[in-house]
Amino acid sequence: PILYSYFRSSCSWRVRIALALKGISYDLVPVNLIKDGGQQFSAEFKALNPMQQVPALKIDGITLSQSLAIINYLEETHPNPRLLPQDPKKRAQVRMIADHIVSGIQPLQNLSVLKQMGEKKMEWAQNCITSGFQALEQILQHTAGRYCVGDEVSMADLCLVPQVANAERFKVDMGPYPTITRINKALLELEAFKISHPSRQPDTPAELRA
Repeated sequence: PILYSYFRSSCSWRVRIALALKGISYDLVPVNLIKDGGQQFSAEFKALNPMQQVPALKIDGITLSQSLAIINYLEETHPNPRLLPQDPKKRAQVRMIADHIVSGIQPLQNLSVLKQMGEKKMEWAQNCITSGFQALEQILQHTAGRYCVGDEVSMADLCLVPQVANAERFKVDMGPYPTITRINKALLELEAFKISHPSRQPDTPAELRA
């Protein structure tokens, strides 16, 4: 497999965690979203992913984009360890939380949107994350065990950790979100989350390396 990734992309990070958890080795091709006006806009990358976004994964003779589509494919082709619970209610909760983050929070504060916001980008990002986290904190109070849904790592957790990192980068006060904070801390102790971390990627700038 070949993963086209950017060290700081939360969508890429989700996929790196899934690959690490499932023990799938891969080659990484960095796509710098800022350098050269954004390498994702090159003709070569557009041919690979017409949406001009990372991640993209070449695997088993196909090219997939969209992080949850990639993770679902990995789940179906490499079922262990499971990232979707067998219980239908828990499975629905995992998907709900993942969608909450990947549809309701992350796209509103990603690079392409922030570029449009100009000087207000910090305030905009904080507002988007805060309103999303207020809802997420409430949801997690009903679903969480050690992690987002019960005591098993799931797709929801793969979405949570990169989003908390975004919140910290945009200086969101995490005080009102004790459940999110607790789960995030527990997940960051796991090896798959450590090795996939933005501070430990081949394309991480020297000053941001762990």
